[in-house]
Amino acid sequence: MIRCSHILQKHTKSRNPKDSFRNKIITRSPEEAMQNIIKIREDLIKNGVQENFARIAREVSECSSCQDGGDLGTFRRGDMVKAFEDAAFQLKIGELSQPVSSESGIHLILRTG
Repeated sequence: MIRCSHILQKHTKSRNPKDSFRNKIITRSPEEAMQNIIKIREDLIKNGVQENFARIAREVSECSSCQDGGDLGTFRRGDMVKAFEDAAFQLKIGELSQPVSSESGIHLILRTG
């Protein structure tokens, strides 16, 4: 079992291109979503991952976990989509992933436990 938080940017090819929490249809391309995540990652690295991750997740993540600062709780192998899971289980506690593309969109993953 591990624990992670994430920031998700959906795009038009996501399996559900709607931000149901913010009630908006997603119109950005996969490339735009990737650029957003790259920029968010750069900002986090520059300004402090631990200090800013939850705030940024609440502001921009397009997953309902944004309400909890991106916290997904604990999970085990087989609970998440493969691309997300593979990346999450490779992280050490406190480590921030590179951008991860899954059927849900583009993620930044922070392993918290």
